[in-house]
Amino acid sequence: MTTQDHIHAESKPARARDLVCGMTVDPAVTPHHATHAGTAFHFCGASCRAKFVADPERYLHPEQAAAAPVIAGATYTCPMHQEIRQAGPGACPLCGMALEPAEVTADAGPNPELADMTRRFWVGAGFAVPVVALAMGGHLAAAAMPLRHEVGDWVQLALSVPVVAWAGRSFLARGAASVRTGHFNMFTLIGLGVSVAFAASVVAVVAPGLFPPDAKAGGMAPVYFEAADVIVVLALLGQVLELRAREQTGGAVRALLNLTPKTARRVREDGDDEDVTLDQVNVGDRLRVRPGERVPVDGEVLEGATSVDESLLTGEAMPVAKQAGARLVGGSINGAGSVVMRAEKVGAETLLARIVQLVAQAQRSRAPVQRVADQVSGWFAPLVVVAALATAAIWLLVGPEPRIPHALLAAVAVLIIACPCALGLATPMSIMVGVGKGASVGVLVRSAEALQRLERVDTLALDKTGTLTLGHPEVTAVVVAAAIDEVEVLRLAASLERASEHPLGEAIVRAAAARELALADVAQFQAVAGKGVSGQVEGRRVAVGNGRHMRAEGVEASALQIDAAGATVVFVALDGAPAGVLAIADPLKPGAADAVSSLRREGLRLVMLTGDARATAEALAGQVGIDEIEAEILPQDKAAVVTRLRAEGRVVAMVGDGVNDAPALAAADVGIAMGGGADVAIESAGVTLLGGDLQGLVRARRLSRAVMGNIRQNLAFAFGYNLAALPLAAGALYPAFHLLLTPEIAAAAMSLSSVSVIGNALRLRGTKL
Repeated sequence: MTTQDHIHAESKPARARDLVCGMTVDPAVTPHHATHAGTAFHFCGASCRAKFVADPERYLHPEQAAAAPVIAGATYTCPMHQEIRQAGPGACPLCGMALEPAEVTADAGPNPELADMTRRFWVGAGFAVPVVALAMGGHLAAAAMPLRHEVGDWVQLALSVPVVAWAGRSFLARGAASVRTGHFNMFTLIGLGVSVAFAASVVAVVAPGLFPPDAKAGGMAPVYFEAADVIVVLALLGQVLELRAREQTGGAVRALLNLTPKTARRVREDGDDEDVTLDQVNVGDRLRVRPGERVPVDGEVLEGATSVDESLLTGEAMPVAKQAGARLVGGSINGAGSVVMRAEKVGAETLLARIVQLVAQAQRSRAPVQRVADQVSGWFAPLVVVAALATAAIWLLVGPEPRIPHALLAAVAVLIIACPCALGLATPMSIMVGVGKGASVGVLVRSAEALQRLERVDTLALDKTGTLTLGHPEVTAVVVAAAIDEVEVLRLAASLERASEHPLGEAIVRAAAARELALADVAQFQAVAGKGVSGQVEGRRVAVGNGRHMRAEGVEASALQIDAAGATVVFVALDGAPAGVLAIADPLKPGAADAVSSLRREGLRLVMLTGDARATAEALAGQVGIDEIEAEILPQDKAAVVTRLRAEGRVVAMVGDGVNDAPALAAADVGIAMGGGADVAIESAGVTLLGGDLQGLVRARRLSRAVMGNIRQNLAFAFGYNLAALPLAAGALYPAFHLLLTPEIAAAAMSLSSVSVIGNALRLRGTKL
């Protein structure tokens, strides 16, 4: 069943079954049921936790939900749990975090969650400041002015009610929801800590007689209103800072969206121009692009010549010359010339729109390293509650007097400081920023898993045509047998190759067109992958291909010799006899040799794959500095080579651009497609180099290392923070130094830990690739 499928129960949605484990889901009996913002989430009782999301008839497993299509501006998701989907903003039923739009839009508008948290922070702070002042003054004057202290406690209670009940309401509600659903999270700990401190203080004011005499100071029961208020205010401050930082992770996608102009200049049939919005542009429309304007959609130049800045694809601002017949990409910047283009891809079909969609999907994907954090977060909150109870018990048993206040403060500090939010954010924030950074320099990452694997790659298998070379070969020489006309050989070969899509065949057709040769129709056309083509042209049997194809045709072509000088040799046979041989050269891509040199310096093993003869392959490999060659291989053999390399224990990345590269791309640990190649190759790859050059591969490797290093830093900080913070909050420093970590300090540390993780992830935006 695909992500598009719905389950329609005959009676009600509660009779649906989990798509993975098959268990019947009944929200009336399952303990994993929560309702938020008018949306019911029905959880399966099994570990797979599939759920109804927003639409009660749509039932998705987490992995399916993460890949499910979303409605821009309408569907919200959790940055930590991408399986969550709901219409409109709200809180995640699993971790309690604020949901964010599943797709970034150019005009995102104000964040309602940020606005709400900001408002609650300022109101809460306004009430909390006098509470803290009263508490500090009351402690200093408690012995001399007990009556004033009692009045002050009632004033603190009155001022704390709006802080806890209104400003901190979302924390309490999310904490209660986590208890109901059994998904303990950071809000479980915040809600529990605030509730304990506030409830104990209320009892101390309303019914002080319930406290034993040894728990009182100066005859007064202790109150902790300032602790509860400060925890709420600092937690709100942390949420505000976190939400602001999270908004910045979508900056790269918004920058891509803003590359597309809002209008286009359409050329009407009478020759006049009219300005129209992009949604009015149709395939086939003629559009005028003036100097300095952005190209509105993808298409082909019909008239004029110019140079275009395509840095959105390549990451480099070097202008690319364009003339009639050249391709234009929407969002690129026109240079000094004015051109008329034909719209070929509009709306969601443009390359830029596809890039934005793929980047958004990749940002929501989960890296394998995140599973560690997920597993830890799953049991961390319950363990913290146990640790808090154990801390209180120890203080009550062996702590100094007054034991009850000490036990209460230590337990609350443990609850607050050990929130696992930083641990959960460590991986997704780095992935979001890193994927966006890659898109800005022409490295399109399709999944976080591919990004993680790319770092471990030690072997690169590179297809020759379109990867190391331009993929636009040209006929450089023609040698024919005795008594056979060179023009006739070229004309017949081009007539046959016109039915082929192979780059070498296209080169032969272009060579015939340059001589203005009239091509003939072909009958009984047959193409043999990796060898050549054959058919009937004007009643003659014509075969064009490599030596193996000639042998299959029963043609002895060894008598024909040509000085190939590194070019590919293509034989032509007429009626079963050798007729000629063509030398076809595919120039190296600019910078290919430098890119190969950089990759070799990183210790990568480079293997070139090609169907060319070994002599041709060795000549080209020598130009770029590749020592290992797999020549004269069929397309299916490329996948076999990749499989063999992996069987040797290698982590292999395959780089290619053609349809015949798709199996090898899929067989590799990481498939890397060259931009501008076949769509099937791009769809089979985990990474696409939009610029189509190997320098993009160097940037992709650097990006992978930077992102994974950033994730490890975040995880180390999150784990280290919690490992160090828990014993400090429990009172580890008290025996030696008589120091206690107050709940207020714990709240500040908890908030700053999440902000620090996000801030570290945002550093990736400045990484030089």
